[in-house]
Amino acid sequence: MKPHRTIKNCMANKSHNQKVLVVATSRKTRGGITSVVKAHESGEQWKKYHCTWIETHIDRGVGAKLWYFLKGLLKYFILIWSADLVHIHFSEPPSAIRKSIFLFIAKLARKKVIVHFHAFSPETTIESKLKPVYRYIFSRADCAIVLSKFWKDAVNKEFHLGDKVRVVYNPCVVEISNKQYPKSNYILFAGTLSHRKGYADLIKAFSLIARGNANWKVVFAGNGEVEQAKGLAKEAGVEDRCIFTGWISGDEKDKWFKESKIFCLPSYAEGFSMAVLDAFAYGLPVITTPVGGIPDVAKDGDNMLLFNSGDIKALSKQLDLLMNDKALRDKLSKASERFAKDVFNVYVINKQIGDLYEEVLNS
Repeated sequence: MKPHRTIKNCMANKSHNQKVLVVATSRKTRGGITSVVKAHESGEQWKKYHCTWIETHIDRGVGAKLWYFLKGLLKYFILIWSADLVHIHFSEPPSAIRKSIFLFIAKLARKKVIVHFHAFSPETTIESKLKPVYRYIFSRADCAIVLSKFWKDAVNKEFHLGDKVRVVYNPCVVEISNKQYPKSNYILFAGTLSHRKGYADLIKAFSLIARGNANWKVVFAGNGEVEQAKGLAKEAGVEDRCIFTGWISGDEKDKWFKESKIFCLPSYAEGFSMAVLDAFAYGLPVITTPVGGIPDVAKDGDNMLLFNSGDIKALSKQLDLLMNDKALRDKLSKASERFAKDVFNVYVINKQIGDLYEEVLNS
């Protein structure tokens, strides 16, 4: 047998035996990180590297959170010695503190580590009083994944990591059924109703143009400050034009996304919004703000409509424009479909993850 074939076969066999531990929140937790890990779980790299999901957190009471953390830590401690690489997902300070413990153990066991940063604001994370925690995580990792060029620049500005920081976008991961629903004049907002997501700006902006667009309504799909939002809609005189669904998933989510004609997220800060990616997957024309990863791909008027966070008048103009221009809606809808099929395709993203695993393991 020729030597170069022997080496190649040995490397192939080695990759088949390598194991990756994926440390992240529970698969039962609502939110972007869970959606991303579930998407990675569907990829070929998950099977190739015998990935095991270590669940460390759940969005329930204190007792459940402590139980998930301790149970995850025990499972991790048992499996770490036979693993080759650890892929740690983390975001805001409580998450960073928890995951720093897993990172410490991985390095104690002399394992390769990839950290995957999902935060939405530098001010609350890498620029906060817990900056030393983030410095420890990024400096000890062999590779750091961030969600956009904005976040790569922000992390390198604080920690000077150079090419160790890699951009891997979140994928379009929504499961779309074969059910058909007629389109209605709905503007859809999907996500937690909080100041950061800008739901109040959408209510105020819509109230400025509601009278001239009497057949349109805004659908707020999400939990959070629902009662405050209802009160604001009443004050703005659009109470009967706003629908509040609460948190949606499964068939209900599928229905609202298919029935809506416009998607709007007036966010102030993001990593890369999973709700916008859902809108891409459903081919909805998008109105949003240039935050997080959006500037990486956005061309105002060409593939989405943009306005600056907090600019209510600008938002009202973009809403009015898109509600009354079907040709523009069709154009932006096709752009969203292209995003879902190309840049944010789950198979493309999973291949990038697999390539990073191979690179880090062989470095």
